[in-house]
Amino acid sequence: MATIRKRTLPSGKTVWLASYTDGGGARRFRQFPTKKEADAFLVQARNQVASGVHTPDSVSPTVTEAGEMWLKRCERDKLEATTLRQYRTHLTLHIAPRIGGMKLSRITAPAVNAFVDQLLADGRSREMCKRVLVSLSAIVTEAQRRGLVIVNNVRSASPVKRSTREDVRPEMPTREELKAIIDATPDRWRPLILTLVFTGLRGSELRGLLWDDVDLKRGVLSVRRRVDRFNAFGPPKSKAGTRDIPLSPTLLRTLKAWKLACPIGKLGLVFPTGAGGVETHGNILSRVFWPIQVAAGVTVLGSDGQPDAKFSMHALRHAAAALWIAQGLSPKRVQTLMGHASIQQTFDQYGYLFEAREDEAAMLAGVENGLVEHV
Repeated sequence: MATIRKRTLPSGKTVWLASYTDGGGARRFRQFPTKKEADAFLVQARNQVASGVHTPDSVSPTVTEAGEMWLKRCERDKLEATTLRQYRTHLTLHIAPRIGGMKLSRITAPAVNAFVDQLLADGRSREMCKRVLVSLSAIVTEAQRRGLVIVNNVRSASPVKRSTREDVRPEMPTREELKAIIDATPDRWRPLILTLVFTGLRGSELRGLLWDDVDLKRGVLSVRRRVDRFNAFGPPKSKAGTRDIPLSPTLLRTLKAWKLACPIGKLGLVFPTGAGGVETHGNILSRVFWPIQVAAGVTVLGSDGQPDAKFSMHALRHAAAALWIAQGLSPKRVQTLMGHASIQQTFDQYGYLFEAREDEAAMLAGVENGLVEHV
């Protein structure tokens, strides 16, 4: 039985107390400032109890409390340190400051949509909003596993759509800039730069590459592992990340020569430190790739008025994809070589390149034949 009664608090304030019986037979109470709000709540609560999807506020944790439970589960599952750090950032910087105190039972689809709107208004990118929503959904799923909430309303919220006004083209060197970078690369670092340019490896995959992964007879490089920012080895980023990449003739000759000069270490790394250990991402940038760009004249003006390197190391991965597409490789083949989890990811990043192949210029000229006079 559900009832509403008027109640005067010791402070003299008047509230409306709604009472009902939950799905477990327990009597629940909740007060509201107006009778209209109490009525609306009881209608919703009765429907949820009847459908078996009601969680009383009194047994529901807050979003922050549920988030901490989720992170502890992630730690027990031994997720990579970089992944745990990213999840912690999502909770502490994006979720907790905005909805952390909200009861998990009150996370409705409209509340999630309002949360996303707030993130966007605060200057968060749409891509970041997508990632934060994935973490929020995982938080609710863990709470479901513990019996603390019945439904995951994050999944019912409107997806974060990419704005048609956003320029989503990845930043990468032009062909001329790429040539300048290669020409300016010292012999010591030429194998590393050419590998990035002609294989499209992620930085973590390059740093974890072993000589056992490089078949110099067949001319094939196999991606089987990666190294995170803490220099810990792990599997590729996804199942699709495990892949075989053919080596171009110049890269194959370069790697054969480099194997004879490569520092020897117990790990058998292709691009180790001088002592044979794992090279850090920061060192490759600051000691290798950034100076090469400055020497090549591929720079932007820094805040101090001095030239700064223009591109991140990941830009060479995008450049590799652009080179493959320019040579006529199919979208599916590019997806495989890049290690993308889906063909949609490939089209999202490089669709404009597939649409702008050079052979289209001749095709468009042919369309005009017989229709207009060429001057």
